Amino acid sequence: MGQATCRACGAPILWIKTRAGKSMPCDAKPQSYVESPGGPQKIVTAAGDVISCNLVEVHQSNKRGYVPHWATCPNADSFRRK
Repeated sequence: MGQATCRACGAPILWIKTRAGKSMPCDAKPQSYVESPGGPQKIVTAAGDVISCNLVEVHQSNKRGYVPHWATCPNADSFRRK
């Protein structure tokens, strides 16, 4: 994992290499989650697994991962391919 800053919004991000070999920008703050196949959100684990989930409060789960930054960046559209 490499630390950086988002060029668009200035937020701290982590670059995590997924199991597919691609580097994904993620929010630097880890989040608790519960796996949910087909769930509304995605989480990336430190090992590079991308999981469908529901984000929950810390006391509801001991599983931690990172939210892809494109889901929270207010300027995400500026990075999308046309």
